[in-house]
Amino acid sequence: MTTDNDVLADFRALSEIGATEAGGVERQAATVNDRLAREWLVDWLRARGFTTRVDRIGNLFGCYEWHPGAPYVLVGSHLDSQPRGGRYDGAYGVLAAAHAACRVHERFAESGDRPAFNVAVVDWFNEEGSRFKPSMMGSAVYTGKMPLHQALAVTDHAGVTVEDALTEIGFLGAEDGPRAAFAAEIHIEQGRILDKEGIQIGLVESTWAAHKYQISVVGEQSHTGSTVMADRQDALLGAARIIVAVRELADRFPEGALHTSAGQLIVHPNSPVVVAREAELHLDLRSSSLDVLHEADEMLNREFAAIEMSTDVRIVKKSAHFWPASEYQPEGVDLARELSGELGLSHRPMQTLAGHDSTNLKDVVPTVMLFVPSVEGISHNEREYTKDEDICTGVDLLTGVVERLCRGDLRQP
Repeated sequence: MTTDNDVLADFRALSEIGATEAGGVERQAATVNDRLAREWLVDWLRARGFTTRVDRIGNLFGCYEWHPGAPYVLVGSHLDSQPRGGRYDGAYGVLAAAHAACRVHERFAESGDRPAFNVAVVDWFNEEGSRFKPSMMGSAVYTGKMPLHQALAVTDHAGVTVEDALTEIGFLGAEDGPRAAFAAEIHIEQGRILDKEGIQIGLVESTWAAHKYQISVVGEQSHTGSTVMADRQDALLGAARIIVAVRELADRFPEGALHTSAGQLIVHPNSPVVVAREAELHLDLRSSSLDVLHEADEMLNREFAAIEMSTDVRIVKKSAHFWPASEYQPEGVDLARELSGELGLSHRPMQTLAGHDSTNLKDVVPTVMLFVPSVEGISHNEREYTKDEDICTGVDLLTGVVERLCRGDLRQP
């Protein structure tokens, strides 16, 4: 049976892959460091009796089969990171899944029981969406929310397609992933509620809604010296006003009702002596209320019209990614609550403001989502940190959840 020391040693080893000087990791999807992390996981799984397979969108599965042909409990998260991201986001969930599945395998071997369902550890491809948009791509394709051909054709800023990038690192599979009966994921909270309240486990009951947009601000390229101010169609000026408008939009709602952001600004031609002809941005609106989200979108469209008038640019808005506010199956929440009580763990119900692969999985199979604390709520940052005892506690609880799911203790729809 794997121990807490094994978990921590493996986490340290995994964190060395793509490690940054400030204590984070750099493992964007389908890069060399992503490949190295995946190869490390493949070796770990195979050494413990799991078979590995990769599907057509690059999702990596480590499978243990008790009943040939039976569906699987899928448990995992993602190994890819943000640029100069944290060690824990995603990777902890994959490692916890690997240890939980290994422990469950050993428990059934010792007892001689044969569970109703098989188990598979999963590293979902491109959860972060930093190199290739949208985020949660691998799980979206697996669950049928995004067509495979569309995902494979997505390009990064250098023009490299997902298909070519996966081929380059040797993780473009030629088969379907295993059929799911249930799913589970554990993740750092990426917020400060659990840390602030001194609670060990978050039982995720529901998700916030999110609407992400790809924005192009189109102006006209000209000389910064000779073009008089009145004649300029400055795409960068229009983008700057959008950034301010998006931030101020959040302040027009009650505190905490709406989260907004603008990121990934790309300017063309990005020359110091040229008025920009185009600027590309990625906008993100999130709320627990679809009504708030729709109202914010209407306000934003009015702001766009005003910005177009005042700066003489054209704004093109394309929806990049959307998911509604929705609930996880209450039976899964109840199961996790019961097991938390048996282990003597403090716990509380929670919403997830961030998207996770389980956000997609819960729409097709009963899914359990768990949080462990994030110190000070820091995430997508090299200073991201979760205490060792919380790492190990999460693995203990996830092990119980996976065992019960494999036994078929959670009702299927």
